[in-house]
Amino acid sequence: MNERRIALMRILDSRKKYTARELAERFDVSVRTIQRDLDYLQQTGLPLYTETGPHGGYRALPNRLLPPLHLARDEALGLFLMLQLLEDIPDIPFGSVRGHVSEQYYAGLPQDVQDSIDQLKDYISFRMMPTHAESPYTSLILEAALNKRRVKMHYRSASGEKWTEVYPVGLYFDHGYWYMPAHSKDRIILYRSDRVIAMTMLEQTLPSLPTLREWMASDDSRQGIPSKIKFTAFGARLAESDPLFQNVSHQEWQGYIPLEELSYVSRLLLKYGPEAEVIYPEELRMRVRQLLQDSLNPYLKDAEADDEEKRLDPID
Repeated sequence: MNERRIALMRILDSRKKYTARELAERFDVSVRTIQRDLDYLQQTGLPLYTETGPHGGYRALPNRLLPPLHLARDEALGLFLMLQLLEDIPDIPFGSVRGHVSEQYYAGLPQDVQDSIDQLKDYISFRMMPTHAESPYTSLILEAALNKRRVKMHYRSASGEKWTEVYPVGLYFDHGYWYMPAHSKDRIILYRSDRVIAMTMLEQTLPSLPTLREWMASDDSRQGIPSKIKFTAFGARLAESDPLFQNVSHQEWQGYIPLEELSYVSRLLLKYGPEAEVIYPEELRMRVRQLLQDSLNPYLKDAEADDEEKRLDPID
Protein backbone atom coordinates (compact mmCIF):
# COMPACT_ATOMS: atom_id res chain seq x y z
CA MET A 1 0.00 0.00 0.00
CA ASN A 2 1.52 3.33 -1.05
CA GLU A 3 1.69 6.46 1.11
CA ARG A 4 -1.19 8.18 -0.69
CA ARG A 5 -3.55 5.30 0.00
CA ILE A 6 -2.49 5.18 3.66
CA ALA A 7 -3.14 8.93 3.94
CA LEU A 8 -6.47 8.48 2.14
CA MET A 9 -7.48 5.80 4.63
CA ARG A 10 -6.66 8.13 7.53
CA ILE A 11 -8.72 10.94 6.04
CA LEU A 12 -11.73 8.67 5.55
CA ASP A 13 -11.23 7.41 9.10
CA SER A 14 -12.29 10.86 10.35
CA ARG A 15 -15.89 9.74 9.65
CA LYS A 16 -16.47 12.86 7.52
CA LYS A 17 -17.88 12.66 4.00
CA TYR A 18 -15.77 13.57 0.98
CA THR A 19 -16.51 13.63 -2.73
CA ALA A 20 -14.08 12.03 -5.15
CA ARG A 21 -13.25 15.48 -6.58
CA GLU A 22 -12.43 16.87 -3.11
CA LEU A 23 -10.08 13.96 -2.48
CA ALA A 24 -8.51 14.31 -5.92
CA GLU A 25 -7.81 18.01 -5.32
CA ARG A 26 -6.41 17.26 -1.88
CA PHE A 27 -3.87 14.80 -3.29
CA ASP A 28 -3.35 16.63 -6.58
CA VAL A 29 -4.32 13.62 -8.71
CA SER A 30 -7.16 12.85 -11.10
CA VAL A 31 -10.62 11.75 -10.01
CA ARG A 32 -10.00 8.48 -11.87
CA THR A 33 -6.88 7.82 -9.75
CA ILE A 34 -8.79 8.50 -6.53
CA GLN A 35 -11.56 6.13 -7.59
CA ARG A 36 -8.96 3.41 -8.24
CA ASP A 37 -7.54 4.07 -4.76
CA LEU A 38 -11.01 3.81 -3.22
CA ASP A 39 -11.66 0.54 -5.05
CA TYR A 40 -8.35 -0.81 -3.76
CA LEU A 41 -9.15 0.19 -0.14
CA GLN A 42 -12.55 -1.52 -0.38
CA GLN A 43 -10.90 -4.70 -1.67
CA THR A 44 -8.48 -4.69 1.28
CA GLY A 45 -11.38 -4.53 3.74
CA LEU A 46 -12.12 -0.81 4.36
CA PRO A 47 -15.95 -0.62 4.45
CA LEU A 48 -16.91 2.50 2.51
CA TYR A 49 -20.39 3.98 2.33
CA THR A 50 -21.17 5.76 -0.93
CA GLU A 51 -23.93 8.35 -1.36
CA THR A 52 -24.84 9.40 -4.89
CA GLY A 53 -26.24 12.71 -6.03
CA PRO A 54 -25.13 16.35 -5.72
CA HIS A 55 -24.60 16.03 -1.97
CA GLY A 56 -23.11 12.53 -2.08
CA GLY A 57 -19.64 11.32 -1.25
CA TYR A 58 -17.57 8.67 0.49
CA ARG A 59 -17.15 7.91 4.18
CA ALA A 60 -15.92 4.95 6.26
CA LEU A 61 -18.37 2.82 8.24
CA PRO A 62 -17.90 1.75 11.88
CA ASN A 63 -15.65 -1.27 12.60
CA ARG A 64 -13.58 -0.40 9.56
CA LEU A 65 -10.00 -1.46 9.06
CA LEU A 66 -7.59 1.09 10.47
CA PRO A 67 -4.23 2.17 9.02
CA PRO A 68 -1.45 -0.44 9.26
CA LEU A 69 1.09 -0.31 12.05
CA HIS A 70 4.53 1.06 11.30
CA LEU A 71 6.71 -0.13 14.16
CA ALA A 72 10.43 -0.19 14.81
CA ARG A 73 11.99 -3.55 15.75
CA ASP A 74 11.89 -2.90 19.52
CA GLU A 75 8.29 -1.70 19.28
CA ALA A 76 7.29 -4.89 17.44
CA LEU A 77 8.95 -6.99 20.16
CA GLY A 78 7.12 -5.01 22.85
CA LEU A 79 3.80 -5.51 21.04
CA PHE A 80 4.20 -9.29 21.00
CA LEU A 81 5.23 -9.30 24.67
CA MET A 82 1.98 -7.51 25.50
CA LEU A 83 0.05 -10.07 23.46
CA GLN A 84 1.77 -12.88 25.34
CA LEU A 85 0.82 -11.21 28.62
CA LEU A 86 -2.81 -11.20 27.54
CA GLU A 87 -2.88 -14.82 26.29
CA ASP A 88 -3.91 -16.25 29.67
CA ILE A 89 -6.58 -13.65 30.38
CA PRO A 90 -9.86 -15.28 29.32
CA ASP A 91 -12.46 -13.52 27.19
CA ILE A 92 -10.59 -10.23 26.94
CA PRO A 93 -12.81 -7.63 25.19
CA PHE A 94 -12.24 -7.47 21.44
CA GLY A 95 -9.88 -10.41 21.92
CA SER A 96 -9.85 -11.38 18.24
CA VAL A 97 -6.96 -8.94 17.85
CA ARG A 98 -4.65 -11.44 19.54
CA GLY A 99 -4.97 -14.00 16.77
CA HIS A 100 -5.04 -11.37 14.04
CA VAL A 101 -1.84 -9.65 15.14
CA SER A 102 -0.10 -12.86 16.14
CA GLU A 103 -0.72 -14.47 12.77
CA GLN A 104 -1.20 -11.84 10.07
CA TYR A 105 1.04 -9.08 11.36
CA TYR A 106 3.70 -11.57 12.42
CA ALA A 107 3.68 -13.16 8.97
CA GLY A 108 4.49 -9.82 7.36
CA LEU A 109 7.52 -9.06 9.53
CA PRO A 110 11.10 -9.54 8.29
CA GLN A 111 12.60 -12.93 9.11
CA ASP A 112 15.14 -11.52 11.60
CA VAL A 113 12.34 -9.83 13.60
CA GLN A 114 10.30 -13.05 13.54
CA ASP A 115 13.36 -14.92 14.86
CA SER A 116 13.76 -12.39 17.70
CA ILE A 117 10.09 -12.78 18.68
CA ASP A 118 10.40 -16.58 18.67
CA GLN A 119 13.50 -16.37 20.89
CA LEU A 120 11.77 -14.07 23.38
CA LYS A 121 9.30 -16.84 24.22
CA ASP A 122 12.15 -18.88 25.71
CA TYR A 123 13.30 -16.06 27.99
CA ILE A 124 10.19 -14.47 29.44
CA SER A 125 7.00 -15.78 31.03
CA PHE A 126 3.91 -14.21 32.62
CA ARG A 127 2.30 -16.32 35.32
CA MET A 128 -1.37 -15.40 35.40
CA MET A 129 -3.94 -16.94 37.70
CA PRO A 130 -5.75 -19.61 35.62
CA THR A 131 -9.52 -19.62 35.54
CA HIS A 132 -12.14 -21.65 33.71
CA ALA A 133 -14.90 -19.07 34.14
CA GLU A 134 -16.22 -18.03 30.73
CA SER A 135 -17.20 -14.39 30.21
CA PRO A 136 -18.58 -14.19 26.66
CA TYR A 137 -20.11 -10.71 27.06
CA THR A 138 -17.03 -8.64 27.92
CA SER A 139 -16.97 -6.87 24.53
CA LEU A 140 -20.67 -5.98 24.76
CA ILE A 141 -20.22 -4.77 28.35
CA LEU A 142 -17.36 -2.50 27.33
CA GLU A 143 -19.28 -1.14 24.32
CA ALA A 144 -22.23 -0.36 26.60
CA ALA A 145 -19.96 1.40 29.10
CA LEU A 146 -18.25 3.46 26.38
CA ASN A 147 -21.63 4.63 25.07
CA LYS A 148 -23.29 4.86 28.53
CA ARG A 149 -25.99 2.47 27.33
CA ARG A 150 -28.33 0.34 29.36
CA VAL A 151 -28.23 -3.46 29.12
CA LYS A 152 -30.69 -6.18 29.97
CA MET A 153 -29.06 -9.28 31.43
CA HIS A 154 -29.92 -12.68 32.82
CA TYR A 155 -27.68 -12.95 35.89
CA ARG A 156 -26.83 -15.87 38.17
CA SER A 157 -26.21 -14.79 41.79
CA ALA A 158 -25.96 -16.67 45.08
CA SER A 159 -29.71 -16.19 45.59
CA GLY A 160 -30.63 -17.56 42.16
CA GLU A 161 -31.10 -16.42 38.55
CA LYS A 162 -32.90 -13.23 37.58
CA TRP A 163 -33.37 -10.71 34.77
CA THR A 164 -32.27 -7.16 35.51
CA GLU A 165 -31.37 -3.94 33.69
CA VAL A 166 -28.23 -1.95 34.53
CA TYR A 167 -25.78 0.59 33.12
CA PRO A 168 -22.26 -0.93 33.00
CA VAL A 169 -19.53 1.43 34.24
CA GLY A 170 -16.69 -0.67 32.81
CA LEU A 171 -14.68 -3.83 33.40
CA TYR A 172 -11.67 -4.80 35.47
CA PHE A 173 -9.79 -8.09 35.77
CA ASP A 174 -8.80 -9.28 39.24
CA HIS A 175 -7.67 -12.67 40.58
CA GLY A 176 -8.78 -14.55 37.49
CA TYR A 177 -12.22 -12.96 37.00
CA TRP A 178 -13.77 -10.06 35.09
CA TYR A 179 -15.80 -7.72 37.31
CA MET A 180 -18.46 -5.30 36.06
CA PRO A 181 -19.47 -2.35 38.25
CA ALA A 182 -22.89 -1.22 37.05
CA HIS A 183 -25.42 1.45 37.97
CA SER A 184 -28.66 0.00 39.28
CA LYS A 185 -31.36 1.79 41.24
CA ASP A 186 -29.28 4.87 42.14
CA ARG A 187 -26.18 2.96 43.25
CA ILE A 188 -23.23 1.08 41.81
CA ILE A 189 -23.35 -2.71 42.27
CA LEU A 190 -20.46 -5.05 41.48
CA TYR A 191 -21.23 -8.05 39.24
CA ARG A 192 -19.06 -10.97 38.09
CA SER A 193 -19.23 -11.02 34.29
CA ASP A 194 -18.83 -14.81 34.13
CA ARG A 195 -22.19 -15.05 35.91
CA VAL A 196 -23.97 -13.26 33.07
CA ILE A 197 -26.02 -15.90 31.25
CA ALA A 198 -27.43 -13.63 28.53
CA MET A 199 -27.18 -9.93 27.72
CA THR A 200 -28.60 -7.48 25.17
CA MET A 201 -27.94 -3.77 24.74
CA LEU A 202 -30.87 -1.36 25.04
CA GLU A 203 -31.39 2.14 23.64
CA GLN A 204 -31.56 4.08 26.93
CA THR A 205 -28.49 6.09 27.94
CA LEU A 206 -27.32 7.66 31.21
CA PRO A 207 -25.12 10.69 30.42
CA SER A 208 -24.19 11.17 34.10
CA LEU A 209 -22.73 7.65 34.35
CA PRO A 210 -19.14 7.82 35.69
CA THR A 211 -16.23 6.21 33.91
CA LEU A 212 -14.53 3.22 35.51
CA ARG A 213 -11.54 5.42 36.38
CA GLU A 214 -13.79 7.95 38.12
CA TRP A 215 -15.65 5.23 40.01
CA MET A 216 -12.46 3.53 41.23
CA ALA A 217 -11.01 6.87 42.35
CA SER A 218 -14.14 7.87 44.29
CA ASP A 219 -14.49 7.34 48.02
CA ASP A 220 -16.62 4.44 49.21
CA SER A 221 -19.81 6.05 50.48
CA ARG A 222 -20.85 2.97 52.47
CA GLN A 223 -20.70 3.15 56.25
CA GLY A 224 -17.55 1.38 57.41
CA ILE A 225 -16.72 -0.35 60.68
CA PRO A 226 -13.42 0.71 62.35
CA SER A 227 -11.06 -2.25 62.02
CA LYS A 228 -7.54 -3.19 63.06
CA ILE A 229 -5.51 -6.21 61.93
CA LYS A 230 -2.10 -7.16 63.26
CA PHE A 231 0.34 -9.05 61.01
CA THR A 232 3.53 -10.96 61.64
CA ALA A 233 6.58 -9.83 59.68
CA PHE A 234 5.89 -12.54 57.11
CA GLY A 235 2.18 -11.69 57.05
CA ALA A 236 2.99 -8.03 56.39
CA ARG A 237 5.02 -9.07 53.34
CA LEU A 238 2.11 -11.17 52.08
CA ALA A 239 -0.26 -8.23 52.61
CA GLU A 240 1.74 -6.08 50.18
CA SER A 241 0.09 -7.97 47.29
CA ASP A 242 -3.44 -7.47 48.67
CA PRO A 243 -5.05 -4.20 47.52
CA LEU A 244 -7.05 -3.97 50.77
CA PHE A 245 -4.00 -4.17 53.04
CA GLN A 246 -1.43 -2.16 51.08
CA ASN A 247 -1.37 0.54 53.78
CA VAL A 248 0.09 -1.78 56.43
CA SER A 249 2.36 0.18 58.79
CA HIS A 250 4.50 -1.35 61.54
CA GLN A 251 2.82 -4.70 60.81
CA GLU A 252 -0.65 -3.27 61.50
CA TRP A 253 -3.52 -2.25 59.26
CA GLN A 254 -6.23 0.14 60.36
CA GLY A 255 -9.19 1.31 58.34
CA TYR A 256 -12.93 0.98 57.77
CA ILE A 257 -14.60 -2.13 56.39
CA PRO A 258 -18.20 -1.87 55.10
CA LEU A 259 -20.55 -4.23 56.86
CA GLU A 260 -21.38 -5.91 53.54
CA GLU A 261 -17.68 -6.79 53.04
CA LEU A 262 -17.07 -8.54 56.37
CA SER A 263 -17.74 -11.96 54.86
CA TYR A 264 -15.31 -11.31 52.00
CA VAL A 265 -12.59 -9.94 54.31
CA SER A 266 -12.92 -12.85 56.72
CA ARG A 267 -12.35 -15.32 53.88
CA LEU A 268 -9.48 -13.21 52.62
CA LEU A 269 -7.85 -13.37 56.06
CA LEU A 270 -8.25 -17.14 56.15
CA LYS A 271 -5.31 -17.58 53.78
CA TYR A 272 -3.02 -15.76 56.24
CA GLY A 273 -3.56 -18.35 58.97
CA PRO A 274 -1.38 -17.49 62.01
CA GLU A 275 0.26 -14.60 60.13
CA ALA A 276 -2.66 -12.23 60.83
CA GLU A 277 -4.92 -11.51 63.80
CA VAL A 278 -8.04 -9.37 63.86
CA ILE A 279 -7.85 -7.04 66.86
CA TYR A 280 -11.28 -5.54 66.21
CA PRO A 281 -14.18 -5.51 65.38
CA GLU A 282 -15.36 -8.53 67.34
CA GLU A 283 -17.75 -9.60 64.57
CA LEU A 284 -14.85 -9.99 62.14
CA ARG A 285 -12.86 -11.92 64.76
CA MET A 286 -15.80 -14.30 65.21
CA ARG A 287 -16.21 -14.79 61.46
CA VAL A 288 -12.52 -15.65 61.00
CA ARG A 289 -12.57 -17.94 64.03
CA GLN A 290 -15.63 -19.77 62.69
CA LEU A 291 -14.01 -20.23 59.27
CA LEU A 292 -10.86 -21.60 60.89
CA GLN A 293 -12.95 -23.97 62.98
CA ASP A 294 -14.88 -25.13 59.91
CA SER A 295 -11.58 -25.74 58.10
CA LEU A 296 -10.24 -27.74 61.05
CA ASN A 297 -13.33 -29.92 61.62
CA PRO A 298 -12.64 -32.48 58.85
CA TYR A 299 -9.15 -33.08 60.29
CA LEU A 300 -10.50 -33.38 63.83
CA LYS A 301 -12.93 -36.04 62.60
CA ASP A 302 -10.05 -37.95 61.02
CA ALA A 303 -8.11 -37.76 64.29
CA GLU A 304 -11.11 -38.99 66.27
CA ALA A 305 -11.58 -41.88 63.84
CA ASP A 306 -7.92 -42.83 64.18
CA ASP A 307 -8.20 -42.78 67.96
CA GLU A 308 -11.32 -44.93 67.83
CA GLU A 309 -9.61 -47.40 65.51
CA LYS A 310 -6.62 -47.68 67.82
CA ARG A 311 -8.93 -48.22 70.81
CA LEU A 312 -10.73 -51.09 69.08
CA ASP A 313 -7.58 -52.78 67.73
CA PRO A 314 -6.54 -55.81 69.81
CA ILE A 315 -3.29 -55.39 71.71
CA ASP A 316 -0.54 -57.73 70.53
